[in-house]
Amino acid sequence: MNQRYYPSSRSPLASAPVAFGIILVCAIAYLTRFQPPSLALWPLESGYFTPWQLLSYAFLHGNFNHLFFNMFAVWMFGTPLEQAWGSQRFAAYFGACVVGAAVIQLIVQLFEGGVYPTIGASGGVFGLLLAYGAMWPDNRIFLLFFPVPVKAKWFVLIYGAIELLLGFTRAMPGIAHFAHLGGMIFGAALLYRWGWRPGMTWRR
Repeated sequence: MNQRYYPSSRSPLASAPVAFGIILVCAIAYLTRFQPPSLALWPLESGYFTPWQLLSYAFLHGNFNHLFFNMFAVWMFGTPLEQAWGSQRFAAYFGACVVGAAVIQLIVQLFEGGVYPTIGASGGVFGLLLAYGAMWPDNRIFLLFFPVPVKAKWFVLIYGAIELLLGFTRAMPGIAHFAHLGGMIFGAALLYRWGWRPGMTWRR
């Protein structure tokens, strides 16, 4: 799975329609204020939970920064993944990460208590970050809020450790840190199911 990434000769929109579709749907939902409470992820004991929320919550965002950084990550990590994997596999992977993040969040809320909804594509985004690090571990990532180039494999480990620390210390309340980790965990499980092992080359 550790392969070089050669950008597709087709336009990004044509070669990664699912990634751009996710960005478009999330942007439209935010800009039109189409964010009905029934689409957010509600705790099991709230009385508002429905099965479709395991996916629908990911397309809602609370503010512009929330939307921008998630969609920037979908573009940055999702586009090359879809170009390498194909749209069907990419959609299955992103969906699994979103659902996995939702499942972990529901479990955490059972122990935390409190009735509040969860929204945002961050669980899926963390799954994409993990897959990018697995596919191209030596690619260097340079982000505006992290202005030091870091190899993807180390970036994934550092970010995962930070999320775990913040989840247990609750230093940044209001953010579903364990849901982010859930996206990574379910993403790792699916990659393993597809045959990925550390150091292996991906075969489509």
